[in-house]
Amino acid sequence: MVNKLTKGLVASAVLAALAGCTANEDKAASAQVTLRIMETTDLHSNIMDYDYYQSRTDPTIGLARTAGLIHKAREEVSNIVLVDNGDLLQGSPMGDYMAKNGLNDGDVHPAYKAMNRLDYDVANIGNHEFNYGLDYLYKALSGADFPYINANVYCAADDCWNDVKDGENLFTPYLIQDKVVVDSNGKEHSIKIGYIGFVPPRILTWDKRHLEGRVTAKGIVETAEKFIPEMKAQGADVIIAIPHSGIGSTENPGDPMAPNATFALTNVEGIDAIMFGHSHSIFPHANYADLPNTDVEKGLLNGVAAVMPGRWGDNLGVVDLKLELKGKTWTVTDGRSEARPIYDGAAQKELVSADSGIHKAVEKEHQGTLDFVDQPIGASASEMYSFLTLVQDDPTIQIVADAQIAHVSANLPPELKGIPVLSAASPFKAGGRFSTEADATQYVQVDAGELTFKNAADLYLYPNTMAAVKVTGVEVKDWLECSANQFNQIDPDSSAPQHLINWNEHRTYNFDVIDGVTYKIDVTQPSKFDGDCALVNADASRIVDLTYTDADGTVVRGSDLDNKEFIIVANSYRAFSGKFSGTGAEYVALEFPDTNRDALAAYITAQSKPNNSGGYDSMVDPRADFNWDFKNIETKTKLDVRFETQNSAKADSFIQKNQLREMIKLDETNDLGFAVYKIDLTTSPTK
Repeated sequence: MVNKLTKGLVASAVLAALAGCTANEDKAASAQVTLRIMETTDLHSNIMDYDYYQSRTDPTIGLARTAGLIHKAREEVSNIVLVDNGDLLQGSPMGDYMAKNGLNDGDVHPAYKAMNRLDYDVANIGNHEFNYGLDYLYKALSGADFPYINANVYCAADDCWNDVKDGENLFTPYLIQDKVVVDSNGKEHSIKIGYIGFVPPRILTWDKRHLEGRVTAKGIVETAEKFIPEMKAQGADVIIAIPHSGIGSTENPGDPMAPNATFALTNVEGIDAIMFGHSHSIFPHANYADLPNTDVEKGLLNGVAAVMPGRWGDNLGVVDLKLELKGKTWTVTDGRSEARPIYDGAAQKELVSADSGIHKAVEKEHQGTLDFVDQPIGASASEMYSFLTLVQDDPTIQIVADAQIAHVSANLPPELKGIPVLSAASPFKAGGRFSTEADATQYVQVDAGELTFKNAADLYLYPNTMAAVKVTGVEVKDWLECSANQFNQIDPDSSAPQHLINWNEHRTYNFDVIDGVTYKIDVTQPSKFDGDCALVNADASRIVDLTYTDADGTVVRGSDLDNKEFIIVANSYRAFSGKFSGTGAEYVALEFPDTNRDALAAYITAQSKPNNSGGYDSMVDPRADFNWDFKNIETKTKLDVRFETQNSAKADSFIQKNQLREMIKLDETNDLGFAVYKIDLTTSPTK
């Protein structure tokens, strides 16, 4: 007979054995895995490490160079996935060449000839994928050997493609892929990795002519909140978000359709890593050190590992996640990100060699692009460099303005004839985003003499189509007030160095110059609008001496100008944006199928008269008319106002010959390698 003590000992032994089994099972089920996620983004068809504008190898750009970093990163760890974040098909001469020729069924775009060699796991759609229309996009995507995702674009027609119906996602919204990984002990496991992609919903504005009536788009955050729980319910162990979206507001954004919403995504439960892009900037980077809840050492946004690897292949994004298996559940315990550059700008040193296999894969398209950009279209009587485009009226803007006014004036419908035509144009290449060493190379550099298509593409970087809005003088002034946010406020009583250009809060492509009126900018006054044209100071006024001169010489100003009607020609992106005063669908009076670049090329050709000797009897004249300037600052203080531009002998020579105001180059350069100049804003221009 077993007594109570014996029973107790037996029971204890059984419990101990069971506990030991459980412990052994937990030990067997536990594991640590490092998962590396690599990202390319905003390649814009820069496959080759080549500058088609200057006809030379460029070691600072190109997927052919990024590929070297991809190969090296794969050698460092066991568990790797590779993603692309879009803006792939447009934005370089090769992209233009391919779009102009078109794609036939079965053709493979050179971007995919290159990418198919690199074993991508998944890719997201960028906003520039829509620039050439849905039919072109469909044919291009068919050449990719990897799947595409996007969660926030929906079909809005009876039948879009691949039997996608009205109201359904145009693309596969997300994917969950099984991935075999090796843990720290060499044991294999299978994990489920979920990928979800987003695009700025403002594609509906930016590519209205291609998308209206065919697709619609929803906000990035609301879409994530819909699908992330669904992905978790379907067993995703790790969820990687791939938003083609900049950082955006660190607070809850008021605009649910905001194009930049990456930080807002960090508040969506369940996202383990974010591979983002769109802004052409680099994260992690010291520029973002002051953002709330941001760790630029580890590369964390609000505690989530995140990376944004620049543009044109100049960096590879790398996120390393630490995963731990407890029982049957994988948990992300740590994360770190970095953007690895292909070139050291400070040391002027190449960090990686080009992938010869990619060179060979796109050899045919590379040669085709070379031939394409070298087609002559006319000649220029003077050089067109954008080294001064942010501090005085400029030939690279003037020629675009002249071409736009000429095109629209010749095509005005009867009901708009007699209304003055103005032109809004902005610099696309004026020092890049002023965030990396490579940005100092980003200036238009078109020499005098014969011009080719590559020169037109350098002068007008994007294949935007033209549109025109009908506005009043009041809206013209406020449009310019937003543009004037490009400048920091200058204290007229300070002798300390003051930097003129507002690089951090105003994109240079939002510095619109409106030609056809004359005006001055008073930089001693506060800005009325911020970089997104949101009102910040209703009483502020930087635009002064705004006038329009009629054909008969009558000068219109003040209340007469306020009430006068104007046509402003711009690109469709600007006209429909609703950002600047006088823009938005309700103001659009004209839309054209022509691109601004084609109008520019046609204008150059029309102004150039070739002769039988191989030269030209007349050439286009791009010299600036200096319709805008700064208002002189009246002060007894010796001011030290500075601006940055390219540090080169060519820039030095151009500035010396063309400066409207006195400009003195300082001995110093800034941290990004830009030259620093002092500019005299107290004395009237001498030219």
